[in-house]
Amino acid sequence: MKYFEVGTIVNTHGIKGEVKVAVVTDFAKQRFQPGKIVYLQNNQTSPEKVTLKTVRTFKQFYLLSFNEYSDLTAVEHLKQVKILIDENQQAPLAQGDYYYHQIIGLQVIDQQQQSLGKIKEILSPGANDVWVVERSGKADLLLPAIHDVIKKIDIEQHKVEVELLDGLDD
Repeated sequence: MKYFEVGTIVNTHGIKGEVKVAVVTDFAKQRFQPGKIVYLQNNQTSPEKVTLKTVRTFKQFYLLSFNEYSDLTAVEHLKQVKILIDENQQAPLAQGDYYYHQIIGLQVIDQQQQSLGKIKEILSPGANDVWVVERSGKADLLLPAIHDVIKKIDIEQHKVEVELLDGLDD
């Protein structure tokens, strides 16, 4: 089964077994609801299936508790553990929308079909995402994910066609 990260436990919270989670999903309200199944992944084991007991927000974090863990002592070992969902839990997206994992790794070509590199990361600094393209022998290329730059995404062919506007590749 394939899993996708939706958050990381950054700390414990209180004595009732709550954990503080830094969320890395655009669908936090749908993902984190009492009764939903998620998976906990540390580097040493296969993902552990758990059920969300309580969910609330706290500043920019989510506070979660799990049916399987009842108190602070039980969750202390979960710090820095990744929270995952399985591929069947991913909601279908609208036409033209993509999950990050579908974009990362795509080959980037310009409109003359010249290879520019491969997308290695997606940044979310503000108004639009920025795709980081790893290039051999050159500094990374930062592409704003806007229609003026991203001309065609072909998941099947594993490539994306872009138009390099003035100033993007200096």
